Amino acid sequence: MARKFFGTDGVRGTANQYPMTAEMALKIGAAAGRYFRNDGSNGHRVVIGKDTRLSGYMFESALTAGLTSTGMNVLLLGPVPTPAVGMLTTSMRADLGIMISASHNPAQDNGIKFFGPDGFKLSDEAEAEIEALLEGEIAPAQAQNIGRAKRIDDGRFRYAERLKGTLGGKSLAGLKVVIDCANGAAHRVAPEVLWELGATVIPVGNAPNGCNINEGCGSTAPQTAAEAIVAHGADVGICLDGDADRVMILDETGKVADGDQIMGLFAHRWALTDRLRNGTLVATVMSNLGLERFLTDKGLHLKRTAVGDRYVVEAMRAGGFNLGGEQSGHIVMTDYATTGDGLLAGLQFLSAMIETDQSASALAQVFETVPQMLKNVRYAADADPLGASSVKAAIAQAEADLTGKGRLLIRKSGTEPLIRVMAECVDDGLLHTVVDGIVAEVEAAASVSA
Repeated sequence: MARKFFGTDGVRGTANQYPMTAEMALKIGAAAGRYFRNDGSNGHRVVIGKDTRLSGYMFESALTAGLTSTGMNVLLLGPVPTPAVGMLTTSMRADLGIMISASHNPAQDNGIKFFGPDGFKLSDEAEAEIEALLEGEIAPAQAQNIGRAKRIDDGRFRYAERLKGTLGGKSLAGLKVVIDCANGAAHRVAPEVLWELGATVIPVGNAPNGCNINEGCGSTAPQTAAEAIVAHGADVGICLDGDADRVMILDETGKVADGDQIMGLFAHRWALTDRLRNGTLVATVMSNLGLERFLTDKGLHLKRTAVGDRYVVEAMRAGGFNLGGEQSGHIVMTDYATTGDGLLAGLQFLSAMIETDQSASALAQVFETVPQMLKNVRYAADADPLGASSVKAAIAQAEADLTGKGRLLIRKSGTEPLIRVMAECVDDGLLHTVVDGIVAEVEAAASVSA
């Protein structure tokens, strides 16, 4: 069944515009409540977390109304990172976890993400069934079976203790760390965890006002953290996004290491101690060819998936792998968590610095990236430029030209009418020729179709 409202990471859009309205959130809550409370009993519960967006109050209230109307008992966590919701869903024996966040998007956007009772994001099939309930009349609970709601004050602390436990008793004493919280969900827990582990902490992006999440800070704007590293003589920087499920690491000079570099470091280190299950790292088709070559040289494997951390996790669970992620900074370590966790990944990087007594710069660039180029072409929603013979011919020629030198990826965006043209090639001139040539043909075909 095709999904109308759910994208690759829940429902997302501009707050107070369809489908991200209070009325729709209430219906989504009621549909999810009816889906999970399918045996009529009153023992069902859901945990709800949120980031720091102003609209989070509205959606929290609307979801609570919808859920309790169908008999679900609601536990409100307040502002916590997305991975905390995944963790607390299982530890608090909830049937459902909900995170209200639009991740790295600007403050005017918001979203609703769902976690099942196992702490993993809901499957496409479960989301489709919830959508089917949205299309019809949702049966409310009888008056005596309406659910209850209450605030949970210790969710952040439970999550913090779980994170600290992943370091196996190591101290971060002697490390000066810049932590950029993106004015988001981790603005309190991230500096607290680092300080309690012994680090000297320089927090930035830790003064949310409801409207400044991801604004000039965080993983999508690391220059603020880079400036703080240089100004304070810090050893390393950790840049989170608004809901703290992704991370960028900055070395002592302010240079950024993306998710590919972090995954490469972890995969190699884990393999040396037989921790990397089946000698395989899971990443998406967007991860750099340099990462794949690095792993191959180490006798390891890279399994690629479609874009989206949910598809990475699905492949990890199906294959029994324990490390995966995305170039954008989602790092998934299923030995510790059920979803991407930026702060957890940052702590594991700091642990590597302590264990090896090496600088961030010595650890953060483990492979030479192959030049990568990505361009987007917009097209009319009812057009099919990839079906044009001229485009097919250009793609075939580009693939032939790149044989042994790089790779080509052409795909439609899952959220908007865009054709994404991405190529990697050791020859920078050929890289531009290939991408620009295909883009020109796609643009021409899109114009004709329109």
